[in-house]
Amino acid sequence: MTADTMPMLTTGELSRRSGAPASTLRFYERQGLITSHRTASNQRRYDDNALRRVAFVRASQRVGMTLAQISEVLAFLPEGIAPTRAFWQRASQCWGKAVDERIARLERDRTQFTACAGCGCLSFDTCRLVT
Repeated sequence: MTADTMPMLTTGELSRRSGAPASTLRFYERQGLITSHRTASNQRRYDDNALRRVAFVRASQRVGMTLAQISEVLAFLPEGIAPTRAFWQRASQCWGKAVDERIARLERDRTQFTACAGCGCLSFDTCRLVT
């Protein structure tokens, strides 16, 4: 099957299959995270690669990566090409330290929050959680 004969997804179909709202898909497209093709009537159509890219974006966001970080990594792929298993593994290796640091910070914040629950002051002068 060639690129010209691949089944194309409408925005609604991509939204249903990915779980991302249509407005999010349009935003991802404006940010260059996914690409679409336009019909003669200017409607967006997406190939299956867009579905895989949306999955990569959403999974990356889930572990705390920003859209800017995700965009930088996706820039290594040719436009419209889906992330491969090797690509996912490489991104995981690159972001592993950042994810570990985020977890450590959240654990410290949880400990501090628990300590603050006993104090209850939430003072901007003395409370480390609110400053």
